Amino acid sequence: MTAPLHLWLIGDGKPGHENQSLGLAEAIGRRTPCGISRISLAGHGGLFGRLRAAAAAAKDLPKPDFILAAGHATHPSLLWLARKVSARSVVLMRPSLPLRLFDRVIAPEHDFDQAAPPPNVILTEGALNRVLPGDGPRTGKLILLGGPSKTHGWDGPALLAMLAAATDRGGWELTDSRRTPPGFLGELRRDLPGIRVVPHAETPPGWLPQRLATVKEVWVTEDSVSMIYEALSSGARVGLLPVPRNVGNSRVLRGLDSLVAAGFLTPFAAWRASGRLAHPPEHLSEADRCAEILVAGRENNSLLSRPEL
Repeated sequence: MTAPLHLWLIGDGKPGHENQSLGLAEAIGRRTPCGISRISLAGHGGLFGRLRAAAAAAKDLPKPDFILAAGHATHPSLLWLARKVSARSVVLMRPSLPLRLFDRVIAPEHDFDQAAPPPNVILTEGALNRVLPGDGPRTGKLILLGGPSKTHGWDGPALLAMLAAATDRGGWELTDSRRTPPGFLGELRRDLPGIRVVPHAETPPGWLPQRLATVKEVWVTEDSVSMIYEALSSGARVGLLPVPRNVGNSRVLRGLDSLVAAGFLTPFAAWRASGRLAHPPEHLSEADRCAEILVAGRENNSLLSRPEL
């Protein structure tokens, strides 16, 4: 019988990064007994400050099999601790350091060119997350708002007009993000009072994954790639609300366009023509797929040997 696993999760305090590691850790726990210990580098500046914080936090923890981390600030601590305690290093999202330094790199396919990646890389459809489809009936309808980013701008009046059309049958709930422009929720409450607004700052931990597990339809602004993949992981029908694109082409935009072409997302213009959000061709469950690879590799000892640093 395989011994239980133990995981260390190194976090930088950014919810988007830490949710990726948690999503993978929870998926591993659904496959095999495991313990999880968390190491926070939040609030610690500089390379040596973060290394000292990581060493202090790890001092009395059980020896890990895997150490998981996401975010550039975590990478040196991940590599140093993995080597120190002879654990496997798993980095989420493409690192700026050489890929060969990590035992496993789990990163979105759009982060890589057409050439085949090294054998220690697991390509995914978007970032991992903690969202799972629920077991009960799906009745809810949810809107997820992002905000201006490197790839996208914002057009509040146009977005309000689209939301007015998309929600005319009622029953919709909406939440924003830290990037949503100040004042937009006030405009939305004024112009579209039938939408129930739940500001992200007022939601308890875990609210979004729990809510997504119960919804049947989701609209997401196309600037929020993480929210798009969370919605797809829920098993709901997902519509895409366009916002101005700041760039003509990028890896992120190519990834979104490929999801549209494959039928995973329904653009607003297509919804206007058909009046419905299409069912995605399959349920995305990337955290579970990656967890299966890691657990199987650990059981048959097929993970790559760690290179010299």
